[in-house]
Amino acid sequence: MSFLNVILCFSLSVFTILAHESDVFTVKYTVDNFSEELPKKHHFVMFYAPWCGHCSRLAPTWEQLAEMLNEDDSNIRIAKVDCTSDSKICSEQDVTGYPTLKFFKVGDNEGVKFRGTRDMPTLTNFINEQLRQGDEIDGTVNIVHESPLKELTGENFDSLTEKGKHFVKFYAPWCGHCQKLAPVWEDLAKAMEFNEEINIAKIDCTIHRQVCNNFDVRGYPTLLWIEDGKKIDKFQGERTLENLKNYVNKMAGTVPEKKEEPPKENIEQEEVSILELNADNFGEGVKSGLTFVEFFSPWCGHCKRLAPTWENLGKKFHKYGGVTIAKVDCTADGNREFCNQQEIEGFPSLFLYKDGEKISEYSGSRSLEDLFDFVNQHLVHDEL
Repeated sequence: MSFLNVILCFSLSVFTILAHESDVFTVKYTVDNFSEELPKKHHFVMFYAPWCGHCSRLAPTWEQLAEMLNEDDSNIRIAKVDCTSDSKICSEQDVTGYPTLKFFKVGDNEGVKFRGTRDMPTLTNFINEQLRQGDEIDGTVNIVHESPLKELTGENFDSLTEKGKHFVKFYAPWCGHCQKLAPVWEDLAKAMEFNEEINIAKIDCTIHRQVCNNFDVRGYPTLLWIEDGKKIDKFQGERTLENLKNYVNKMAGTVPEKKEEPPKENIEQEEVSILELNADNFGEGVKSGLTFVEFFSPWCGHCKRLAPTWENLGKKFHKYGGVTIAKVDCTADGNREFCNQQEIEGFPSLFLYKDGEKISEYSGSRSLEDLFDFVNQHLVHDEL
């Protein structure tokens, strides 16, 4: 091996080691704590080697995943194990290549290997699938006793809510606040079990996204009071059992006022100002003029913080014309592969398109003023 090759290999090794040492949110396990910590929560673990190129390329995505999911009240941990320093763990886990990604449910020491493409949408969908399977397994314990909590889906939502009064929890399995609310919501359903006029229900927005979009659900959990198929009110108080029971009794005992018209107008304005694109209509949506697109994921904290600013940006350009502000949910059905094709490596990704062609990626401050100036500069340049 030449001296130059030695230097290049050494530099690559230093680079990859530094890349992994820059982790802030990812939990790092060793032989001293792996066996002790694994049974406490669900875990998604990357078994890696610092010199591994594939591991280095995955590292930023893995860190972003950890930033989103490693919350104090979450029941899942994103972690990693260095197989060069803790080879005993990797040997026991039958790790034969790097990186190896395994999902461990609580109480399972074997784990399930992830075998998909290592992009953010695919990784998050895999986590959702594993969590849902865990819920199904847990549910078999009480299979003899039918739960009073109604499970809604895209297929039965309209038929089950078109008549009567319903209090519905719109949630995502990975959401820490949803997980904390789950036993309280079950207790609420039991408390209202013998009230035939009221149904307590839930719907998983990671599976039945269209229903959640129809009700303008923008965060989890969202608790809506629905009567005869229409949203009447949104619960915004403290999510204690006592508060929820008082709210149900109040809503069930009063005749709802017709106060839905102003919000309905606001929703229509939002639909006009922000164009929702997907894999099927994207080409048509960006084919003419300037289109500024946010590629996002509902679970992404940065996306949630950007959401109101993005809405205001859409309204601002709607007044002037000439620019379309749009968004694409990369976790929605059919969009995952499309986002991969658009080279989305993190959320949110903000791309500017002109007449169907991507011309720029925005990476500056996400303030309304800076976003507006960025687009306006391209608009003014084109006019000149």
